[in-house]
This record gives sequence, C-alpha cells and structure tokens, in this order.
Amino acid sequence: MSKYKNSEHFGQDSVQAIQKLYSELILQIGENPNRAGLQKTPERAAKAIHYLTHGYDLHPEAILKSAMFEEEYSEMVIVKDIELYSMCEHHMLPFFGKAHIAYIPDGFIVGLSKIPRVVDIFARRLQVQERLTHEVLNCIDATLKPLGCAVVIEAKHMCMMMRGVQKQNSTTTTSAFTGQFMKVETRNEFLHLISSDLS
Repeated sequence: MSKYKNSEHFGQDSVQAIQKLYSELILQIGENPNRAGLQKTPERAAKAIHYLTHGYDLHPEAILKSAMFEEEYSEMVIVKDIELYSMCEHHMLPFFGKAHIAYIPDGFIVGLSKIPRVVDIFARRLQVQERLTHEVLNCIDATLKPLGCAVVIEAKHMCMMMRGVQKQNSTTTTSAFTGQFMKVETRNEFLHLISSDLS
C-alpha cells in the first residue's frame, strides 16, 4: 500500500523559522510545546499559515490573461456566491463568506473559473475586507477593461465573533463599482440578480 503524500510544498527554511516562532508562542501562553498533543503542532501551524497566505506568490492578472477570449457579448456577466476564506490582518483570525462579481464585456470575456481564482489569490493574503473588495475589482477592471465591473463581498469575521464584541450573527458587506455600474439602474439590476434565486 502506498503511503499518503501531502501535496502541499513549502520552503523548508521558512517552515522551520515559523515553526520556532509557534513553539515559543505555545510556551508563552502557558502550554508545554513538548507534550504529546503539541509536539507536531508548530510544524503543522507553520505549514497552515504558509497555505493561508500563499496568494503573495501568485499573479491574478496573469491568471485572467491566460483565459481571455475575444467575444462580441456585451451584457452583464455575473459569478455569484464565490466562497472565500481570508485572514484578518489586525488579529490574524479568519474571516469568511461569499463574493459576487459582475462585469460588462467590451470585446473580451474571461473563462469563468478565473474569476474565483482571482478572489482566492487576493483572499490568501493578510487582508481587510474593504481592501480585498477593491483589489478584486481593480484587477478585473484593469485586465479585462470592461464597460463596468462590480464586486460585493459578504463576510463573517472571527475577530468579532470570538473576541471583542462577540457578536455571532453580524455580517459585513462591502461593495465597489466602476463604469456602467455607477449608473443606478445597472447597479440595481446587479444587486437584484445576486439576491435572487433563479433556479
């Protein structure tokens, strides 16, 4: 029987450096990093933080350019309910939710799977939701040069749920628009479509 192989690959020097930091953190909060349940935790945590922030090594513009196609279609294209997971840069706790993205092509469309990839790349960095919203918008707008672009993100933040005000049911919504989505009627159409169940 073949052994399980982990498909994640990380720079060993970086993993070892972060591993030492996690060992010290465990010690400083009053735990014993040498007890059985925690012996491998620093290494696991080091690999986890690498994975959760691997967006720094990726180039979202290149992802979009790899699947751009000339097309005369000029109506709204929407990809909604894109799951996202990110890390709040203020407390390094997760926030998670959904992104809804639309653009109106001006000569070019993009492979639909590339839009969630762009969201993932920016989300896999230390973030604030407000900046994440604009980074996704600006990347699509600058690369595709559409007639307009729209991004709405709805997310729950563990820094609000687990600490501080400890509000379990609050959701943060951010939005950003360019071009034709600055028009009230176009923006309202987008907002209506992302809130509708068309199935």
